[in-house]
Amino acid sequence: MASEQFTRAIAAIDAANSIDPHRVVIRGVERPKELAHAELVTEWVEKLEPDAGEALLLAARAHHLRRWSIPRASYPEGRSGYLRWRKQLHEQHAREVAEILADAGYDDVVIGRVQDLVRKRGLGRDAEVQVLEDALCLVFAETQLLELAERVDDDKMVDVVRKTLIKMSPRAVVLAGELNLPPEAQALLARASSPSG
Repeated sequence: MASEQFTRAIAAIDAANSIDPHRVVIRGVERPKELAHAELVTEWVEKLEPDAGEALLLAARAHHLRRWSIPRASYPEGRSGYLRWRKQLHEQHAREVAEILADAGYDDVVIGRVQDLVRKRGLGRDAEVQVLEDALCLVFAETQLLELAERVDDDKMVDVVRKTLIKMSPRAVVLAGELNLPPEAQALLARASSPSG
């Protein structure tokens, strides 16, 4: 059973994400983008790690807290600009979730752990960071793969999917292959998984 702190923190995170001006249709329902994605990431974390603790579940919910407030266009095009933007976002998400968690009554230990998870510190070494990364990648495959494919040329898109699969655990790669995706998305996953590409 969820603690009172957890319930308050999740409500505050959801309230912050509910004002996202960007809307998406997921499973036939139009919703604020970051709110919908946060719920999906939480759902995947719970599937991947049924015994997930509060810190991991809080990080799943807050991983892109108010992401729209720092637009990608505010940084230069290209990989360098993208990496700087992403680092700035990680810091903002960590700072804002810390405020929410402190208001909900969490101590510095839990707050620090959630911040590390949101920043993806220890990726490749920390099992909980890997669960969060797997969940993020699965949500990307489920909700954003085809949208990105419409804007990116075919070879570049295969490269993007290949790089996504490399970040995932073997179990998550299997789950990605089992997603109920449109044929075009399934074909992309298959090409990216193939050594010949």
